[in-house]
Amino acid sequence: MKALVLSGGAGTRLRPITHTSAKQLVPVANKPVLFYGLEAIAEAGITDVGIIVGDTAPEIREAVGDGSALGIDVTYIPQDQPRGLAHAVLIARDFLGDDDFVMYLGDNFIVGGITALVDEFRVERPEAQILLTKVPNPTSFGVAELDAEGRVASLEEKPKEPKSDLALVGVYLFTPAVHEAVRSIEPSWRGELEITHAIQWLIDHQHDVRSTTISGYWKDTGNVTDMLEVNRSVLETLKPVTEGTVDGSSEIIGRVRIEAGARVTSSRIVGPVIIGADAVISDSYVGPFTSVSEGCRIEDSEIEYSIVLRGASLSGVRRVEASLIGRDVEVTPAPRNPSAHRLVLGDHSKVQISS
Repeated sequence: MKALVLSGGAGTRLRPITHTSAKQLVPVANKPVLFYGLEAIAEAGITDVGIIVGDTAPEIREAVGDGSALGIDVTYIPQDQPRGLAHAVLIARDFLGDDDFVMYLGDNFIVGGITALVDEFRVERPEAQILLTKVPNPTSFGVAELDAEGRVASLEEKPKEPKSDLALVGVYLFTPAVHEAVRSIEPSWRGELEITHAIQWLIDHQHDVRSTTISGYWKDTGNVTDMLEVNRSVLETLKPVTEGTVDGSSEIIGRVRIEAGARVTSSRIVGPVIIGADAVISDSYVGPFTSVSEGCRIEDSEIEYSIVLRGASLSGVRRVEASLIGRDVEVTPAPRNPSAHRLVLGDHSKVQISS
């Protein structure tokens, strides 16, 4: 069995971060979100992994390499521009061959991995198996309608009037039957080859399409709010470790990981928090659910429920929360308003000044 991981999207909902960085590499608890999916694939016993890449291919290649560090063997598959999930299957035909495969969206996050799902698929081998979860805003997702027996009756991509609240999670399992389906469909109104249309084609042609509704934690990390929520969820499982240095005037409370080379002086850190390698925290407060990446500096500042990317600095800032701060960003106080007014007024002017 193989895996096809999609990492070619533009990440428009995470701009401006994704103007200069692949959305799949934005870190959650100081580890790229893409790595969580690749690790889940490896844990399921799948080692042959194709990664669909687009404009951010060099950055993805640099981060993942040949995959050996993650226990997988990676093949990179270029996509000239995002043309839909079914298009990704279409261009990966040579890599996939006649093997069964799992398709995993590289910016999705599923607590607990996919091992049980893959094991079930290997035994039952329906032509397609999809994951579903109940969502409050189904118009933003692909939506499934189930019949009275719980079988998949229909699928629709981002419907204006959803037939259910069951959204497709970004993990799909297929046999080679899907290749005929992706060749048989036409682009949608969005100009993309939709995987929902391909699965609907399988249903219409009497293929066995099954679903599993998950109640566990799942997030599409496509926007800042969801990214911060995933970061919170991962930090909840953090094990406290101090590999850096903490001086005697600092207070460390709860689950806090301080990585090698990091220095904490005259500060209060309330976990769960992770402080990356070589970061410097001085005269500051770092509150719960905050990830500070390597090489950051936080001085005379307060921050919580935030993600701070590599090399960023905060100095003299009160108070930062629910924020995603990009690489090498500098955050400082704004200049204070002048205490005096300087005026050049013509004859007969009338001016009102608030005191």
